[in-house]
Amino acid sequence: MTNLYHTKCASLLKALIISLTVLATGCAVQQPYDYTALRASNPKSILVIPPANQTVEVSAPYIFLSTITFPLAERGYYVYPVAVVDQLLKDNGLPTPAEMNSIPLDKIDEIINPDAVLYITIDNWGQSYQLIQSVATVSSSWKLVDTKTGQTLWEGKAYAQQKSGDGGGGIIGMLVAAAVEQVASAMDDKTPRLSRFANSAAVYNSHNGLLPGPYAPKPEPKESATPQ
Repeated sequence: MTNLYHTKCASLLKALIISLTVLATGCAVQQPYDYTALRASNPKSILVIPPANQTVEVSAPYIFLSTITFPLAERGYYVYPVAVVDQLLKDNGLPTPAEMNSIPLDKIDEIINPDAVLYITIDNWGQSYQLIQSVATVSSSWKLVDTKTGQTLWEGKAYAQQKSGDGGGGIIGMLVAAAVEQVASAMDDKTPRLSRFANSAAVYNSHNGLLPGPYAPKPEPKESATPQ
């Protein structure tokens, strides 16, 4: 009986230790992002290559391109006009984003000479329809590379999702709402709006967002209080 008691206690103690370890791991402080390479390179200009597309949505790369310039420019970087870059690459025998992503960095440096190139892969894009709801999702992976050295300066991810059709009213109400949403979504593409939100969130992420560029607005100095 004593041995059984000790065995049970040992098992409970082991389970408790495992639980506490898992809890501690889940509550561990997030390590700060390493910006050493980005600070050393200190890029002023960014060229965005039309994204590589891992989805079946053929329009995704160009919808994405229409939403990427603003957050980068607002963060303080000069962004080469994406439509001009796209046309230039097409005129030079690279008709698709997949081919554009294969151009050597030294060629980009020779022809355009940006400080850094932003490579993007679209991982998920579009609207899916489930029994009682529709889900619009956009997600992409980003890599900023020094044009001269090829060194990775920064990596980030953009993600946003919007669900609809699950607002209550019973199963019949939800089915009707989902059907209405599917018809409405055919006329109202949510991905541009979601992409704008996701891109801004990636750039301004408090943990691993993109550092402010050289053209970012400087914070106004605080006025010192003067004695009356």
